[in-house]
Amino acid sequence: MEHTEVARAETERGDVVLRRRTSGTAPDVLELRVNGVFVMDTLETTSEIELAAQALALVDAPASVLIGGLGLGFTLQRVLADPRVERAVVVEIEEPLVRWMRDGTVPHGPAMLADTRATVVNADIAMAIAEARSTYDLVLLDVDNGPGYLVHETNEAVYEEQFLRRCHDVLGPGGVLVVWSAAAAPDLLEAMRAVFGEAEEQAHDVLLQDRPEQYFLYLARR
Repeated sequence: MEHTEVARAETERGDVVLRRRTSGTAPDVLELRVNGVFVMDTLETTSEIELAAQALALVDAPASVLIGGLGLGFTLQRVLADPRVERAVVVEIEEPLVRWMRDGTVPHGPAMLADTRATVVNADIAMAIAEARSTYDLVLLDVDNGPGYLVHETNEAVYEEQFLRRCHDVLGPGGVLVVWSAAAAPDLLEAMRAVFGEAEEQAHDVLLQDRPEQYFLYLARR
């Protein structure tokens, strides 16, 4: 298997690297790493898509969606595939990643971001939630690898009760919060139940570079 660096940027949080993975006759795979840690690729996108699909299925009219974390765009892509969605706001802290999606470094990025319903904001999700002046039908959070595998220690607060309560407050009645995690996160589930009363854990089987793994979604409704 061959790895080729496609793009690299230094931010105040460290290295953001896009690599191409080539293996025999299989299609090339783009892989995103932050500070040397694997974040996601274009091969195994099941849980990123399910992050959106599960939430969309729970709301009759998901007109307005807030996504924390652009990644390689697969959650946004699934959101925009739903004709009921009128507005999708994506908050991404890493400006190079937004740029690579816009300029075609990530090949599927320009067409996706050309959708007039999509707005990408280069900001920290905690600040964006704190400053939100409108409500959303869905809030989808995929800003790190989950509370147990943090790429950036400062993201720990995203999985705690104080921030989850702010997410609750920007949801309209019946709105849904979904949080992605690379591993089971019982403390996150407990914090979501403290805020929302009820919350659900879903395990999703994935194949990560030929290794069977499980990723987790945590769902709660206002």
